[in-house]
Amino acid sequence: MNNETNKRSTFSGKIGFVLSAAGASVGLGNIWRFPYLAAKYGGGIFLLVYILLALTFGYTMIVAESALGRMTRKSPVGAFKFFGKAGWLSFGGWINAIIPILIVPYYSVIGGWVIKYLVEYIQGNAKALATDGYFSDFISNGVSTEVCFVVFCLFTLIIIYAGVRNGIERVSKFIMPVLIVLSIIIAIYSVTRPGAISGVKYFLVPNIKNFSWMTVVAAMGQMFYSLSIAMGILVTFGSYMKKDTSIEDSTRNVEVFDTAIAIMAGLMIIPAVFAFSGGDPDTLQAGPSLMFITIPKVFANMGFGTAVGILFFLLVLFAAVTSSIALTESAVSTFEDELGWGRKKATVICGVIMLALGTLSCLGYGPLAFVKIIGMQFLDFFDFLTNSVMMPIAALMTCLFITKIVGLDRIEEEIRLGEGSFRRKKIFVVMIKYLCPVFVIIILASSVANAFGLISM
Repeated sequence: MNNETNKRSTFSGKIGFVLSAAGASVGLGNIWRFPYLAAKYGGGIFLLVYILLALTFGYTMIVAESALGRMTRKSPVGAFKFFGKAGWLSFGGWINAIIPILIVPYYSVIGGWVIKYLVEYIQGNAKALATDGYFSDFISNGVSTEVCFVVFCLFTLIIIYAGVRNGIERVSKFIMPVLIVLSIIIAIYSVTRPGAISGVKYFLVPNIKNFSWMTVVAAMGQMFYSLSIAMGILVTFGSYMKKDTSIEDSTRNVEVFDTAIAIMAGLMIIPAVFAFSGGDPDTLQAGPSLMFITIPKVFANMGFGTAVGILFFLLVLFAAVTSSIALTESAVSTFEDELGWGRKKATVICGVIMLALGTLSCLGYGPLAFVKIIGMQFLDFFDFLTNSVMMPIAALMTCLFITKIVGLDRIEEEIRLGEGSFRRKKIFVVMIKYLCPVFVIIILASSVANAFGLISM
């Protein structure tokens, strides 16, 4: 190993990695995206399919990316170049590196919206938030959304500036336990509302009648979003992992954290909305607007609605921050490794990119609403480009790179370091060689076809 490798920052140990990786996974995708997809695609049967995929597909990709990062001690671009001539597959490192640079600006815009709602709840304006048109009026106001977006960006950048242990790990160790406690409190409150039990049954009890092929496709897409697969994050965090930390055990803990929070999010939102709507599941299928339009209406009709609103949006803010930290760190690490920049310079440049691209997404619902890319506003386009196109391609290239270039024997050797276990080896081999590539091609084809109106999701 060279001096650069020896100087590379590391997590303090297994807990530091697990909480940081779990923080990366637990984000807006768990809190609002998972519940509305679960409601739309079958409730309990969607949950069952998602868990099965997380234990197979998700497990395989987390292990593979973490092992690749730790083996090379590099961020995605360097990791793909580490093994010499990889031909066109080496481009997979760049795709992994570019994805977080494109995601974190629009993600921070949504983080700014969360800050706005949290502040309004703290100021006692719960009724105003529940009025028709409040959200659309807010996001069309370019100045207000830009201010909230900049505040969220600066908070993220300050943490990144502080480094791996003093910033990312320290914040994750504080935020993740608080996030778990908040989710339990809100879930208990939600499921005990009058009429909420039917929502609990819909969400937790699988009903094969609700199953469709789109249940599987939606669950696969959500798993990418939820587990931070193919974003360069896990390769980067893996490069900070100590050699004596068990990759397989850490992966299991990340899976448990992520799935538990997703289930808690479902229990927070689905029963409450069921009770509010009189058992109409269509109310839950509001998509992204669920969190900013439907949920405030639900809270306004609850006892202690303001207090619950404060706790809920505090939880969402914490989840958004941990994910934005991970996305930004992946980008900063690439700048450090590939351009030889110091952390301070890399963080500042990344901040400039965040502000520039994020401002487009901010103004895309206001002053720049007339600008459309394939019929989408900036935020929706960046979301489609990264989640529906680039991430499946990145995952496919990662699978091929590991099987064709790195070799499964070298990956196994890396995984067996530490505690030496590789209990799910057979699942890993079958998934990464055969099933994962097929799955990501299905996700890519379905998402693109849906975007162009060829199929309906």
